[in-house]
Amino acid sequence: MENAQKDDKDIWNDIVSRIKELRRQQGLSVYALAKKTGFTKGYLSHIENLRREPTVGTLLRIARALGVNITFLVGGEKSVEEEDSIVVVKRKDRQTIDSPIRSDNTVYESINHKMKDRLMDSYIVTTAFDFPENPGAHEGQELVFVLEGTQELVYDGKSRILEEGDCCYFDSSKPHYGKSIGKRMSKALVVFTAKS
Repeated sequence: MENAQKDDKDIWNDIVSRIKELRRQQGLSVYALAKKTGFTKGYLSHIENLRREPTVGTLLRIARALGVNITFLVGGEKSVEEEDSIVVVKRKDRQTIDSPIRSDNTVYESINHKMKDRLMDSYIVTTAFDFPENPGAHEGQELVFVLEGTQELVYDGKSRILEEGDCCYFDSSKPHYGKSIGKRMSKALVVFTAKS
């Protein structure tokens, strides 16, 4: 457990270091980044001072504002650039991101990280058996298509059961979170898009 906590702390330090470095390279103050993301200066300061852990949606907005992929903020690797209008991400090339908002084994696998200037971020998400401590809420819209298993999705305080083959599309600015139910962890295609 101690090693896991140390690893989590190292991951957060690395993410925050990349955010600060990119912001400074671009000559942006915390206030200027706040204006670009729509967050408050205070909230971004809390993130940069390791007092708040941002959600995936928050990291997505920060990454877009800084002109990088979320996978760069989390893993430090810039995506391999291919043709401008089409990219293929082979199964073996998916980038795995442990959920930064959960301490369990929920896993995000990026399936479109190679596309430059994309309008959507798509993941195969394997969801844990318990709800996260805090619900997610971020700008834009989200689509969840259950590939395997069953999950409970709580959206704006109301619970919905999604089974294999079910699809849910919603305004992601309202609080939402989910968990696997049943005998096996559920897997879903999750697509985030920000309103322009």
